[in-house]
Amino acid sequence: MKILQVLTYYRPHVSGLTIYVERLSKALVAQGHEVTVLTAQAEKDWPRHEVRDGVKIVRVPVKFRISKGVIMPTIGLHATREVLRHDVLHLHLPQFDAPGIALRGKLFGKPTVLTYHCDLRLPDGAFNRVVDKVVLGMNRAAGTLADAVVTYTRDYGQNSPYLQKYIGRKLHIIPPPVDLPACSDAEALDFYTKHNLDGKLVIGISARLATEKGVEVLLNALPQILERFPNAHVLHAGPWENIMGEEQYLARLRPLFDKYKENYTLLGNLGGAELTAFYKNLDMLVLCSLNSTESFGLVQIEAMRNGVPVCASNLPGVRQSVSMTGMGEVVPVGDHEALAEAVIRILDDKAAYIKDPQLISDAFSPAQNAREYVKLYQALRDRTVDYSLPEPTPYQKLRQMRDDTQKTGVETP
Repeated sequence: MKILQVLTYYRPHVSGLTIYVERLSKALVAQGHEVTVLTAQAEKDWPRHEVRDGVKIVRVPVKFRISKGVIMPTIGLHATREVLRHDVLHLHLPQFDAPGIALRGKLFGKPTVLTYHCDLRLPDGAFNRVVDKVVLGMNRAAGTLADAVVTYTRDYGQNSPYLQKYIGRKLHIIPPPVDLPACSDAEALDFYTKHNLDGKLVIGISARLATEKGVEVLLNALPQILERFPNAHVLHAGPWENIMGEEQYLARLRPLFDKYKENYTLLGNLGGAELTAFYKNLDMLVLCSLNSTESFGLVQIEAMRNGVPVCASNLPGVRQSVSMTGMGEVVPVGDHEALAEAVIRILDDKAAYIKDPQLISDAFSPAQNAREYVKLYQALRDRTVDYSLPEPTPYQKLRQMRDDTQKTGVETP
């Protein structure tokens, strides 16, 4: 099967969405399919055509930017050519150009799948609010034209104003792909030594420095955590400098980073075995996102598959990793005191939160994700689609594994 993946940013850009599509595309190639990614040439020195891990990449020149978005005058020409030569069209939203590309799928009779990764909310400002509304309108138009809409969890689908109208009509649930590079014990020990972690309780956060990630919630929780655990130390993995649209956010947080420099380390972007070593050296992970631009939080599964419990915000979709597995706690959004209390409870009794990492890993493997999408692609082609929104089998197995729902802090939706 020839599959066209379309999204605004792809590698070497780093975000949860690009990582998702990269993992899915590589898994589809491994299963014998031909995959092309149609994306923006976000930087002029990036090649227009490239093959990475068997995935063909076609980058469209960018004329100019609007906030975090890009304008590509020739996207229609490239989309027409690529849609015509593929069997399936798979769009990844938010994406400004999605309606025009989805229309081509409709006109050319190609099954069109739309994965809605999260809501878009740009930083504060009147202009950005206008951009938000324009992109939402474009997303809705694309959803109308698509044959199927995919989200990560039923919880997010039922709570997202965008997704709610597709329930029972074209909405499907597919667990996201989570994978990590291999990391030897020696590499994990090197990381431990490099960052001087001897005798420390290590709290991890894995996120780019962006307003919606709520990093200040963890920073404001630190005094309470340090009072109970003076040896606590935060390792923050993820890009934090020169992030488009987030310059003011960094300036606002810099005094707090300076204040807690002895207990908070900004590691920058990690990749390869070093990222896995990061997780292997954590005592727990915190995900303190503030709004629905976070729809799941893949980093939670990356941590859990390494035996690391999680404290997550009580957001639709985000709370599901903890809710399904019992491997952590869920706390009110933006409440630094509640976050501190939950972190202390987990560090006090980490063993009580540990579940079967292999079952968690299997449920979210890229191979499993790709198989679920192939089933959907084939069902659309054969017109045998089930619209009843069944719970995916991997999620059913995780809920069976969970043996302590009280620690999650919320009822399972």
